[in-house]
Amino acid sequence: MTLRLVSPPAEDSSLLPEEPHYLMTQAQERVFMRPLNWWSSQILSLMDFLVHVRRRWYLYVPLAAIWALAYVRMFFDPTPHIPLLFNWTPSVPYHVALMQYGPRPLHRGDLIVFSFEGEARSHYPGLNRQPFFKLVRGLPGDVVTVQGAQVLVNGQVVGQAKPRAFDRYPLTPISPVVIPADHYYVQGTSPDSFDSRYQESGLVHVKQVLGVARPLF
Repeated sequence: MTLRLVSPPAEDSSLLPEEPHYLMTQAQERVFMRPLNWWSSQILSLMDFLVHVRRRWYLYVPLAAIWALAYVRMFFDPTPHIPLLFNWTPSVPYHVALMQYGPRPLHRGDLIVFSFEGEARSHYPGLNRQPFFKLVRGLPGDVVTVQGAQVLVNGQVVGQAKPRAFDRYPLTPISPVVIPADHYYVQGTSPDSFDSRYQESGLVHVKQVLGVARPLF
């Protein structure tokens, strides 16, 4: 008589009841994988940024000081109080100048710093009383005329007016005028300079002049 060993049938794993801990794991995954709402994501991003700032404080402190100074000059007191001035615009070919405060006789070709009080303030409020670097191109008694888009002082072409600003805001050439007493025609050296070529900027009154700048480089 021959004995034959029969292996017990393999248990079908699909029929086995799921382990309780497996169910708990799945439930936890569903909880932790739930997408964050907008506010939660913003709070997490802010916390990450604050941690980054804390680690790089030596970079952010100077930046915060610069922004604070710019904010004060923009909304509270735009008058420059430090005699060393910096220019980052192409209006004049100088980047650093030494400011000489106080009233003094102005001459043609002087580089002056004045407080902006032109008509453009209604469209660009941020320009109000901001310091501008410009060259004196016209003195009291000089005659300003316009031929098409060209602006002339005493018959000499000093520049050409553009029809629009960089943001498409329409610009109007200055009206022909004999420069009255205590006023000056000022202009930059760049064709894109915003200056007395335009009605929106206009002539500069002597009371607007903060001082004369001596270019360093």
